[in-house]
Amino acid sequence: MSNIVIVLDKSQINHLISQYDLHAIPAKAPGMVFAAKLPDTRISVYKSGKVMFQGDGATREAEQWQAFTSSEPIQSNLLPEGFHKLSVIGSDETGTGDFFGPITVAACYIPADKISLAEELGCKDSKQLNDAFIRKVAPDIKAAFTHSILILPMAKYNDATDKKWSQGKIKALLHNQALKHVLRKLGDEKPDAILIDQFAEKNIYYRHIAKQKEIIEENVYFATKAEGLHVAVAAASILARNAFLEEMDKLSQQVGVTIPKGAGAKVDEVAARILHKKGLAYLKTLTKAHFANTQKAIKIAEKLKH
Repeated sequence: MSNIVIVLDKSQINHLISQYDLHAIPAKAPGMVFAAKLPDTRISVYKSGKVMFQGDGATREAEQWQAFTSSEPIQSNLLPEGFHKLSVIGSDETGTGDFFGPITVAACYIPADKISLAEELGCKDSKQLNDAFIRKVAPDIKAAFTHSILILPMAKYNDATDKKWSQGKIKALLHNQALKHVLRKLGDEKPDAILIDQFAEKNIYYRHIAKQKEIIEENVYFATKAEGLHVAVAAASILARNAFLEEMDKLSQQVGVTIPKGAGAKVDEVAARILHKKGLAYLKTLTKAHFANTQKAIKIAEKLKH
């Protein structure tokens, strides 16, 4: 039986947990924060950041995450020389590891003659920028470049996970849709390439969208940390993050309290208070209901009754 251990950072751990939450089982071992069981693989996540994959499918599952353990970009298909100078559509997403709020996906086209403008506007990976800066520069990026921003409402997200769709499938469908939108807006103008910030191996990505009528696959490249390979992905990263922030603002206004990001203990506490006041059905309209946070909030809310 295969046994593979890798180390991920906090955001990557949150991403992994959201991917396997439909298969979660009680995490009982000391130091373990999450466990999941697939038909042929068991996944164990520890406080240290170590993730253990055990079983016949361990290699298959671990390979999906090993690409994210490197500090250098990893490309599943080699980029052409001078790629950073080409006219490119980049796509990225955010909100996948957050209990509250939607997944947002953005695609943005940066032609070669406007790369310097994108850099002047501050296009960098949104994870390297604070939210205030993102809010400030996003309107300028929207005005300057052809783009598409998709927001998946929680109701549709929860319907999809009820059908046993993985986050990978959901994201692949959204990326393909955003890319279609940008290409249609460009009309006869053709980008030199398309670069997707990689969240799944290329073959798995296309397997997820195989039944779509229109599949974008010409000159499409995949790479982790793609924002460092072309400014178009950095721009898409900012637009996706800004859309997520705006949606979180709306949720906070709707509920009457500041909705926290992420999936930690503070999130559980706020979710429990909402659940206590307005019920589980209402909470699910705000959240990714299959996350383990739902059950944690239910337990905390039970205590609030007494």
